[in-house]
Amino acid sequence: MRAKLALLLLMLVGGAPEASAADVLNVGIAGDPGPLDPARSGIYLDRNIFASLCDKLIDTDPEMHFVPQLATSWEWSSDGLALTLHLRAGVAFQDGTTFDAEAVKVNIERDKTLATSLRKPELRPVSSVEVLDPLTVTLHLSVPDTPLLAFLADRSGMMLSPQSIAKLGDDVATHPVCAGPFSFTERVPQDRIVLDRFPGYWNAKAIAIDRIVFRPMPDSAVRLVNLQSGELQIVDQLAATDASVVKADPRLRLAQHGAAAYRTLQFNLDHGARSQTPLGKDVRVRKALEKALDRRALNDAVFEGLFIPNNQSELPASPYWNPGHPVPERDLTGARALLHEAGVDHVSFGLQLANTTIDAQIGEVVQAMAKEAGFDVKLEQLETNTGYAADLAGDFDAALLTWSGRADPDANLSIWMACVSPFNFGAYCNRKMDELLKEARETADPEKRIALYREISDLYLDDMPQIILFNTTWLWGLSERVEGFTPNRDGLIRPQGLRLRLK
Repeated sequence: MRAKLALLLLMLVGGAPEASAADVLNVGIAGDPGPLDPARSGIYLDRNIFASLCDKLIDTDPEMHFVPQLATSWEWSSDGLALTLHLRAGVAFQDGTTFDAEAVKVNIERDKTLATSLRKPELRPVSSVEVLDPLTVTLHLSVPDTPLLAFLADRSGMMLSPQSIAKLGDDVATHPVCAGPFSFTERVPQDRIVLDRFPGYWNAKAIAIDRIVFRPMPDSAVRLVNLQSGELQIVDQLAATDASVVKADPRLRLAQHGAAAYRTLQFNLDHGARSQTPLGKDVRVRKALEKALDRRALNDAVFEGLFIPNNQSELPASPYWNPGHPVPERDLTGARALLHEAGVDHVSFGLQLANTTIDAQIGEVVQAMAKEAGFDVKLEQLETNTGYAADLAGDFDAALLTWSGRADPDANLSIWMACVSPFNFGAYCNRKMDELLKEARETADPEKRIALYREISDLYLDDMPQIILFNTTWLWGLSERVEGFTPNRDGLIRPQGLRLRLK
């Protein structure tokens, strides 16, 4: 079946508009993106399209440090209630109109007020936008909010042409017009998204490719076949099991970078009937489950040892990672002792997973390891949207979830662990945690923030509302023709500096 699907997709890649092969970069992505409107975008896949289409106020470098993009510099007021951005001169949107402070105001206000905007929580602290002059804009805040910079380095900082907003309204996703290096040409759902080089781009000297064609291919094996055939020049989210195939092929190269993204087991602690279990109600049971797991063995078994075993929301290399809680070794004796102490020598629970091969493999390894400690894990594989609905309804015991990672530690934590947060499906709530998260958001001093986030990790590792298993490693398969590719911790393919050699 896979071979037939691969052949079909090989035939389909000829469907894009004609252009010289030397000028076209074909990228295989892991699925079909959502709406190409920064305000309404809600999935990771969208961000790779936006990386070529829409510049942001702020970008991040390969290690996720903030760097200038549409804003050349910025500074906070002494009370932390105002962020002033100094904008780049000579920038045009892809419709030829000028990017300026008024455009920033239009975009931020749209993100805050559009009924379907997913940016509202990110921009909630912004109370008003003040245009000081054409190249200077100040965001006034109701409370200090240091993580705002990270949101302006993502979709909240992507700027659409105000003219296109006025013309298309809520339909801007049908033809997004930004200030990035490539302009939108066409989209054929489930088949391709075509972008063409924008000659008026402010950093045009960094762009050497004329066209990028993004090809949705959910099956990683299909993406690999198309890379090997030469129909694709870059494969995004290469499966770890395919890394050795790429490395062994002299026509291909493997690129990789440790990711801020992580996988976690979230428990239902207080959300509906399925929380009324020993797993949901007794932290000793959850800690016993963690002791039963061997993160390193899981990494070796499923990911060829390429991923990063971890127990915290930050990478071990991050200053916010707490060295007082190293990644624990497996301890079956300790696991059985904790279950005995909790008065439940045998525990049965359901583990919700996405209906993917990788999630099935992770689930099977967790199931086998946990069984040795006295856990009976029932694997419940659900389609993504069905699983999300179940999570929202509290219809789960434990769920294997994914976070794509952000540049600020608050964004890697509060979405899961604040009492009221979008992905706290299990209704975990520790008021002390909320106080510390608030204090960390309102503090700009790096040393104070490090101390606060280490105190926060003390709390969640003691309460165990979830078990963080590992950080992923971004893996890309590259044709030998690709030059100038820079792996980034956020996993995005940036076109600046990319070149294609002739065949």
